[in-house]
This record gives sequence, C-alpha cells and structure tokens, in this order.
Amino acid sequence: MIQTDICIVGAGPAGAYAALKLSYLGIPSVLIDKAQFPRDKVCGDALSGKVPLQLNRIDPALLGRFQQNFKPIDVWGVRFYPPNNRLIELPFQPGYQRKPDEAPGYVSKRLDFDYFLIQEVQRCQNIDLRLGMAITRYEKTDYGWRASSEDGSLEVDCRLLLVADGAHSAFSRKIAGLDQDPQHHCAAVRAYYSGVTGFHDHNFIELHFLPDLNPGYFWVFPLPNGLANVGLGVRSDIISKERLNLRELLPQMIEKHPQLRERFANARLEGKIMGYGLPLGSKDRVLSGDNYLLLGDAGHLIDPLTGEGIGNAFYSGMIAAELAQNAIADGRFDAEYLRAYDVRIERVLRSEMRLSYKLQRLLEHRLITNLLTGFIADHPRIVELFCRMYTDFDLRLQLVNPVFWVKAWLNRRRWQDA
Repeated sequence: MIQTDICIVGAGPAGAYAALKLSYLGIPSVLIDKAQFPRDKVCGDALSGKVPLQLNRIDPALLGRFQQNFKPIDVWGVRFYPPNNRLIELPFQPGYQRKPDEAPGYVSKRLDFDYFLIQEVQRCQNIDLRLGMAITRYEKTDYGWRASSEDGSLEVDCRLLLVADGAHSAFSRKIAGLDQDPQHHCAAVRAYYSGVTGFHDHNFIELHFLPDLNPGYFWVFPLPNGLANVGLGVRSDIISKERLNLRELLPQMIEKHPQLRERFANARLEGKIMGYGLPLGSKDRVLSGDNYLLLGDAGHLIDPLTGEGIGNAFYSGMIAAELAQNAIADGRFDAEYLRAYDVRIERVLRSEMRLSYKLQRLLEHRLITNLLTGFIADHPRIVELFCRMYTDFDLRLQLVNPVFWVKAWLNRRRWQDA
C-alpha cells in the first residue's frame, strides 16, 4: 500500500507533464502507466507551439535535451488545401527567420516524444514512477481514492487522483460519466511513408480538405529521416452515416487526387495503417469531482478542427498541478474546490475549442469554404492576418464573425494591393 497526496494514472503527455510540473513545484507524486517505454502511440505526431512554450515554463533545458537527443523536425507554417485545391500557405510567424532552436512547432514520432518525457520524469527523485502496472479498480475512500492493479500487487491511496489514461479511460467513462458522443468524436488512421516528395523548404505541415472527406481532412506531416506521417480523420457520426472504412480510404485518396498521387508516386508504406479515436473538446463537460481531475484525452480535450491533443494535454497538466499545489496548502480536495479546474480550462482551452468547432462546421459548406479561401489567397493582407491568428485568439474570433468578411470584401481592392 502506497499513500500519497497525488496519484497520476497515465504517463502520456498529460500525466507526465503534470508530474514534472509538480516535481518542479516541490510536490512528490506517484505516476503509473500500464505500458513500458519506449512504446508507440498512434498520433499525428505534431507538436504545436503550446508544447515548447510549456516545456520552457518548467525549465528551458527540457526543450534543449529533446532537440539534442531526438532531433525533431522544426515546423514553421501550414499549407492549407481547401476543396477547390487552391493552396494557401500560412507561416506561423509573419516575416520569420528560420532558427531551429526557436521554432514555433515540431513534428516528432510519439514513440520518441513520450519516451523523452519518461526520461525527464526519471530524472526527478520526487516522482515515484510505476510502469507496466494497469490500474483496473478505483474505490472512493474517506482519504480520497484508492487505485489498484488487477492482481492487487499495487494499491495507492491518494487525496487527489489525476486521471490521464487516455481516450479510453474507464474512470472517465464509468465514474466521471463522460459519454462518447459521435458528433463530438473523431476516428482517424495514421501511416508512415518514406519517399514522399514536394514538401515546403521550411517543413510546413499540410492539411488537405478533400471533398470526399468533408468535414474531415487528410494530412501530411514531414518527419525526421525522410519519413512522413500521413493520415485522415473524419467525425464519427459521419463515418457511421456514410459507412466509411478509413484504412481502405487512405490509399484510395492518395490514388484518386492528382496533387497527392504525383507526390506519392515513389513513396513506400512503412508498417501498417493504424487507427485510433479522438474524443473532441467541442462539447462542454465537467472534468472535476470529489478528489479527482480529468486530464488530456481522458478529459476529451482534443481540438475539434486540428485534432491537436498534446498541447492541450500539457495545458491541462499544468492547470491540474497548480491547482493541486493550492489544494494541498488549503487541505481541500472536494468537488466545489476543484471546480476551479473547470473554470480555468474554460478560460484557457474551452473557448478555443468551441471556436474550432464553429470553424469545423463552417468547413462542411464546400461552396462557402471555396469562396472564402479563394478570396484569402488573392489578398496578401488577409493572409498576414491569418498568420497572426496562430498566436492571437481574438483575431481568430473574427473568422466566425460575418462583419469581418463584409469589411474585408468592401476593402478588397486596397487589401489586394497591400
């Protein structure tokens, strides 16, 4: 029997980051995961600007060690292909000068990134890391929660349970009551290819909004060593309605669309096409209760438009760790006190994901999407605004405001010459 203030179940990005943040705050924790690392995790492998930002907030040395030991691809922008295939290139930083150690984003295999996080956890003496242990039973106690392995070889009594065991979390589903809503859930497949050509010189990631996948999208992300992460994702209710088989659909999309077929002419599939589920953050949910908090995918915190999960997982880990520090100081772990977690999630993440969901819904209307993207491509001033929207949430809000587009249309000649 282990007794601790903080027990974290799940050592992926959310759980590992929470443990690291707690460690640097001087708070010990027990961190448990059913897997042994390194282990693969099906994912798009993209690390948004939230990731280096949060690593640097703990210790700038963390990002340096990740870059040195795992050599991620530095990413400087996104290529956006709407249904009419009118390419729009959006640098994440207007007028940037490429410096790999200051990149706004990266792409790295989850096999490598999650192992890096575990290595950092192992550097911290006040994190009790237990790998190869699957927690299958939870019991509410007067102390807080008791988390136990199936064979009883590990039992942890904690005052605060941080649940970070991913999209299929039994605690999230059976105890916290987070249902899987097909309209707020996405299914995706991912494959690794070698020999893909035509990437941007500065490693722009690519989002292809193909008519066949509406309102989903096809992605191509460059990886180290000449590999590419290739995949597609579609909302689960659409998959059921259209009876789609995503594993079959991925190679079909490559063969069907000329802009992809040419680039994959000499490409080779490395390994298998793997599938996974994404519980989207587009539905308001309560992520806290008596003596527990839900983090990352277990809290359904994946961006509905981009599919980003790691950056949001980091933020949830940071918010949970800082609240845990206050809870220990105040001696309070009740639901009313821990509701502060939901309040901060709403302010930091939920409003952003709500906006992404509105944009996702907008993209379902192909004619409108083609008109808007054609207009954007013809006006450099609009492109510049879109670049700034990567880091400016208030500007992103304008995308769903009709007044913004009316003003843009009225000023189109001046903006076209900008």
